[in-house]
Amino acid sequence: MTEDDVIADLRATLPKAGKIREVRMFGGTGFMLDGNMVAGTFKKGLLLRVGPDRLAQALQVTGARQMEMGGRLMEGYVYIDPNALDRKAVQAALRLAVVFVGTLPPKAEKTKKAARKPGTRSR
Repeated sequence: MTEDDVIADLRATLPKAGKIREVRMFGGTGFMLDGNMVAGTFKKGLLLRVGPDRLAQALQVTGARQMEMGGRLMEGYVYIDPNALDRKAVQAALRLAVVFVGTLPPKAEKTKKAARKPGTRSR
């Protein structure tokens, strides 16, 4: 599967889970479920937030390994190698991610601060 195929699968599947927002991150596309990151795609594979309790189960998905960033293992996150990405692997790991992220409280949407006029001070 190409990165575009994975993104199409995520776009088709995730809206059934709740409010989804796409953001640019890690040089790819991040998918936020109710304000919490559930998945991220990039040319080097797929990142999923499955939570610490489902990590062992997610690692059973073909091509999955625990996410490593800066030499440190990221607890509760898995990475699926792009060569192993197929619809079955994506869907299996995505189900685990949606279950975990669905247990997290929704994050409030950030509002943009009003711009101050030049020469004024905030109190």
